[in-house]
Amino acid sequence: MMEDKEKIALFESKQIRRHYDADKEIWYFSVIDIVEVLTESPRPRKYWNALKIKLIAEGSELSQNMGQLKLAAEDGKMRLTDVANVEQIFRLIQSIPSPKAEPFKQWLAKVGYERLQEIQDPSLSMDRARDNWQKMGRSEKWIQQRMTGQETRNKLTDYWKESGVEKADEFAMLTNIIHQEWTGLTVKKHKDLKGLKSQNLRDHMSEAELIFTALAELSTRQIAETEQAKGIDENAKASKKGGTVAKNARKELEARTGKSVVTGESFLKPIKENKKLK
Repeated sequence: MMEDKEKIALFESKQIRRHYDADKEIWYFSVIDIVEVLTESPRPRKYWNALKIKLIAEGSELSQNMGQLKLAAEDGKMRLTDVANVEQIFRLIQSIPSPKAEPFKQWLAKVGYERLQEIQDPSLSMDRARDNWQKMGRSEKWIQQRMTGQETRNKLTDYWKESGVEKADEFAMLTNIIHQEWTGLTVKKHKDLKGLKSQNLRDHMSEAELIFTALAELSTRQIAETEQAKGIDENAKASKKGGTVAKNARKELEARTGKSVVTGESFLKPIKENKKLK
């Protein structure tokens, strides 16, 4: 759960991409996401570019001192994004007139404290995730399946790290191999089917999709462990095999029920009919 939580935070249901530097013990947040929240502009990137020019003209070194990190974009690819630490964001907020400035400052200050708590007691991360899903109206049955699936996911990514897979885009590639093998769709195509953009795909999966995703990732880890897969190439082969296990189970279930496991239904776009995809 910690892994997904480090990528995305919510402020008034708006997603803020972020990254925690464990060595420096510093949070970095996507500047574009913050600008979008504060300004409610449909073109936050254009607003930020204009603001950077204004800050430079005023002699401010704020934008020059900000860095860039690769964060997941709406298309699922890792792209360089302007990021800022908490101190820099507080200074940025002063340059953006917004009624949301004060509540955002309070939210921002809380983040660091929660992170320290979670380092000492990782179960708190799970508790907060459960609370968020409950507020979103998810059922207890769905929440339990989502949390179980996340534990399975965490064990897989732990294995990848131990076997020499290090880069974020490598994790994304392996995940996509598993997903495409068992669903027949890339992660992006599955999100498109559900009408999602920046939302987390797993947060909009049905109970069946969560179960088959967990089966695919559990199978991948056990196959990788058995074969002692090392590096990106060997883990890619194990990922395809793990996805195949779930694909075969999916096809058998669909043959018996006549209904598709992979669906366009999401919590944003419910679908009453769930006929088997051709």
